[in-house]
Amino acid sequence: MASTTPAPYVVEDCGPNLQLFSDGTVIRFEDYNILPPLVLPPALSTVQWKDVVYDTGRGLKLRVYRPPAATVAGEKLPVLVYFHGGGYVIGSFEMDNFHACCLRLAHELPAVVLSADYRLAPEHRLPAAHDDAATAMSWVRGQAVASGDDADPWLAESADFGRVFVSGDSAGAGIAHHVALRLGSGQIAVDPARVAGCALLFPYFGGEERTRSEAEYPPGPFLTLPFSDQGWRLALPRGATRDHPLANPFGPDSPALDGVALPPLLVVVAQNDLLRDRDVEYAARLRAMGKQVEVVEFEGQHHGFFAVEPLGDAGSELVRVVRRFVYGNGGDAAAAAAK
Repeated sequence: MASTTPAPYVVEDCGPNLQLFSDGTVIRFEDYNILPPLVLPPALSTVQWKDVVYDTGRGLKLRVYRPPAATVAGEKLPVLVYFHGGGYVIGSFEMDNFHACCLRLAHELPAVVLSADYRLAPEHRLPAAHDDAATAMSWVRGQAVASGDDADPWLAESADFGRVFVSGDSAGAGIAHHVALRLGSGQIAVDPARVAGCALLFPYFGGEERTRSEAEYPPGPFLTLPFSDQGWRLALPRGATRDHPLANPFGPDSPALDGVALPPLLVVVAQNDLLRDRDVEYAARLRAMGKQVEVVEFEGQHHGFFAVEPLGDAGSELVRVVRRFVYGNGGDAAAAAAK
């Protein structure tokens, strides 16, 4: 007798990236990077980099970037922990464009950059990515006290763990936000390392009520409202709405942030980003609570412009903005002003 079990069918078709089937199966397509190839300037070839495992149980890695400034005898540099974007469902720290972003940040801040990978949805729905970020921060904490064979030689020689910054673009900025929340609420700790600030680049937040920029969203090259909504359907716990605390920092069930000890925040927004108003509101509400928040808006730019064009003029200005923030919060402000 023939089986009456229906064949699995596609319930979410995420363009050239992945398909989710009715039985939970996920098919990922390997060649999904549609961005044009990059030609890196010679200066970036002077940045040393290597991959290390920060979670042996899950095989998760991070990429360590050490700029030439780190080889100056006796000079230790700020540490920038970076999480890539991709709506929590696509992307990798190994992708050329994210790699180029981190090369620039390492070389031009300068800083020791740690670009951490994390598990992706829908195979691993939130809070998996946030949990992985917490594990990465625990690894940083371990390196701050490590000695002998347990210490990574590049970090032991070049990293100033008193000046750790957490950053990311899009979903990676959302991860950085949740790292700050867990630190500020005491859920995780990094001492004796110190998180001196968080730089959120066009953070990917959500909400059921549309903002004006969402309702009238400009046609961006990579982020559209349908794709944003689909990202949340794939990333959030099954059945959750965009008001879930993992998506909406100020949703009806989100924890109050008034009493959370957040570090200084830099929020970068893009004028033509459909998330622009939501990100501006995020910063404004935190400021109203007395948090230290700087907002920098890039006119004429779309969501994710740094990752899309890491070598462009807007990317150069973004790196300068991040540099001023890093060296003005727990770093050497005079050195930043001189650059």
